[in-house]
Amino acid sequence: MALSKSIVAGSLALLMVGAPGYTQQEAQQAIPDAPRPQTNIRIDNVAPGQGSTSSTSNSDSDSDETPATPSPAAPSTTVAATPNAPQPQPGAADEQPLENLTTFVARVNYVIIPFTVKDNKGNLIAGLKARDVQIFENNQQQKIRFFSVDPAPMSVALVIDQSMTQENMDRVNSALGALQGAFTNYDEISVFTYNKAPKLITDYTGAQSPRLTQAIDRAKSSGREAYLAGSFSGPMSCTTCVNGLNVDPNTSANRGHSTMTTTVPKEVHPLNDAILEAAKSLARKPPERRRVIYVISNGNEYGSQAKTSQVIKYLLTNNIEVDGSLIANAPTWGLGFLDKIHLPMQMRDNVLIAYQRATGGQLDSEFRLANIEKSFQRVANEARTRYTLGYYSPEDFVDGKERRVEVRVLHPNLTVIAKDRYWPEAMEMRTRPLTQPQRTPPQPQR
Repeated sequence: MALSKSIVAGSLALLMVGAPGYTQQEAQQAIPDAPRPQTNIRIDNVAPGQGSTSSTSNSDSDSDETPATPSPAAPSTTVAATPNAPQPQPGAADEQPLENLTTFVARVNYVIIPFTVKDNKGNLIAGLKARDVQIFENNQQQKIRFFSVDPAPMSVALVIDQSMTQENMDRVNSALGALQGAFTNYDEISVFTYNKAPKLITDYTGAQSPRLTQAIDRAKSSGREAYLAGSFSGPMSCTTCVNGLNVDPNTSANRGHSTMTTTVPKEVHPLNDAILEAAKSLARKPPERRRVIYVISNGNEYGSQAKTSQVIKYLLTNNIEVDGSLIANAPTWGLGFLDKIHLPMQMRDNVLIAYQRATGGQLDSEFRLANIEKSFQRVANEARTRYTLGYYSPEDFVDGKERRVEVRVLHPNLTVIAKDRYWPEAMEMRTRPLTQPQRTPPQPQR
């Protein structure tokens, strides 16, 4: 049987060799070789349920001559070893936070100064060009790199004083209905109130949203009751008095006093604390938006933990301006001159003037209801349509020192309203948040 198979195979070989156009070399190549055993099979790229990659699969081609190409769906994690090269640690990229991989911190010395120009009658001056304005820092003129008159969207922190008397609060409550119409759809507003302490009514929301309307309604208050005549001295200060003494101190309105004269309680008007809380919320807003604190108050300040100078430094560091509408006795004669006089151990009658002058804001003093409603519109429009210039500071921007600035207009009889100093911008020193939503890094398969 074996002999007959050999004869048949030999006959077939002779026929193929004798065929025209068929050489002996092709006859030898027609017989396939047996697969050679592979001794360098790797199993480190084998994933459960996916099998092996092309570099580890058994194929007829020689693995030493043809390099394996990684698949795009499952990239190879092997790294070619080089001399003195640090080897990557497994899982190091997964443990690193996403924000550290996609953000960077850049320190700049670009300064933005908003300002307003008025004439002797208080009218706004429009149409100024960059050639009409000069900017000085520490008495040295700087080159203006940016100049604009375009209105900017605003982030406004509304601060309402609830420590005023009932008469003043009634006028404020009636005028608050016109406040929302002073802003546009591009503005966002938060509402703060203060009486004994600052209180957040609502966080930043659209200026024309129903949420702001409800927050303004909740911010209305009855005010503080005024003390009546004779409440702290005389026969009206006690219920049962004999020879100037309280016979029954328990029935007296002033507990713990046996005489007819009592100590007048100190009023608390934490305006500094309220402005500081509003400034902290504005400091998180992007620097592209105009940051404004709008205060509706009579300007009284007493009992705050924060000092006025400390709050002003925080405002100038974060490029925040203070505007406001003064209520009550603020429109009386001598506004601005008499407010500079401060008697020791007495509360300041109007501290808002110091904030307005330091930050370059605008204050409007009104007493009547109709004028208060109009003041909302005037102050908001001036805050939105200010001139804006920018320049590069020659000073080191990370030294934290105070810089004096002065804006001059090359036209006579014009008044410039702008801040007179600043500190390096704090927000430019921080890590900016991601502009795209964060994604959780993929977890390795097990």
